[in-house]
Amino acid sequence: MKAKYLVALILPFLVSFTPPKLKKVNVTKEITLSIPQDFVVMPDEGIAREYPAARKPLGVFTSPSGQIDISVNQRVSTFPAGDLAMVQPFYKASIQRMFTEVEFLREEIQEINGRKFLVFEFVSTVRDERSSGNLAPVRKYTIIQYTFINDQMYIFSLNAPAQMQREWQETARAIMATAKVK
Repeated sequence: MKAKYLVALILPFLVSFTPPKLKKVNVTKEITLSIPQDFVVMPDEGIAREYPAARKPLGVFTSPSGQIDISVNQRVSTFPAGDLAMVQPFYKASIQRMFTEVEFLREEIQEINGRKFLVFEFVSTVRDERSSGNLAPVRKYTIIQYTFINDQMYIFSLNAPAQMQREWQETARAIMATAKVK
């Protein structure tokens, strides 16, 4: 009886996820990306809260629930555009410093739409390590990819709660494979 009850509770979650259809968006005149059809542009106040930085991202899109974000950033870079293998350990170390734990699922240089990208896919954990800390750890599933053009670095990232990785991983990879910088 208990097994039937558990199956009845779990089964809808296992079969209810249908990968979303993607739509192409122009982030800028030079940058396009395909995102799920029901994602919307994150409002400025949401961007200020979720992505606090001196320079606003070029674009941030979010799911209807607000749990999944896709962002595109541009930064000045002093790294040479043609040597992604040289910068790979620096960016990996940077990712590792931002979180309490990082489990890398993929770390590679990949050609996407005719341009080489440095791609990291990982699950991160941030723990409240203050002596009075009592907050639960925050776990995120992320794909982040970097490409360099002249003195500019373009960063594409997708973040979702770690518990959504299983159903979103294939879609996340498909989204990131549409990144295009002219």
